[in-house]
Amino acid sequence: MVSFDNVIAAADETQVKLMEEMCIQVDEQDRNLGPISKKDSHYKDGVLHRAFSVFLFDSNNKLMIQKRAAEKITFPNFWANTCCSHPLHFDAEMEEKNHLGVKRAAIRKLEHELGIPLDTFNTNQFKFLTKVLYRAPYDENWSEYEVDHILLVKADVKVNLNPNEVAEIRLVARDELQSVLNDKSLLISPWFRLISETLLPQWWDNLDTILQKDNEDVTIHNYIK
Repeated sequence: MVSFDNVIAAADETQVKLMEEMCIQVDEQDRNLGPISKKDSHYKDGVLHRAFSVFLFDSNNKLMIQKRAAEKITFPNFWANTCCSHPLHFDAEMEEKNHLGVKRAAIRKLEHELGIPLDTFNTNQFKFLTKVLYRAPYDENWSEYEVDHILLVKADVKVNLNPNEVAEIRLVARDELQSVLNDKSLLISPWFRLISETLLPQWWDNLDTILQKDNEDVTIHNYIK
């Protein structure tokens, strides 16, 4: 049996270090079950954990999407939404009132991945839309298995990409989305494709209304069934 050490022997050192971060293990109702390492939550079939996906729109209602860096351990060189990551297992990012934990995590990771300064946003600017339960194997060693909290925000921002995280970004208009998804030359992450083909179009069509407040409906969309 191939050991974890052998699996990551050729992986990027910085990305391997990030595998030590403690995520939040959850059940299918998104109830906190305690800490779990990023490694253990993604290794092989994975363990269900909490995640978030940020969809950032500019003042022209264009969506910023990112190409994940080649150094990433899971889904390298795949295109995804603006920022996808995990709240960590400490009090500030576990707070569930008004979705504050995932919003704080989003601000932290937008700075880490895209170089957007921490003081660019406050938590009130992010609007919670829904939760998505999905599973997406990458290869025989890694997979995604997440309750993904979807956050939308609208702002014009300056980026300073962390090349260990993000290879490039694009701004995509509403009427360009399908051509991006259909482009055979692009690798599209499974969670971005899933959300884009089901939920994103209706949000985009009603963006200004949706961005007025958090969605009070916390129904989890289960895409595993």
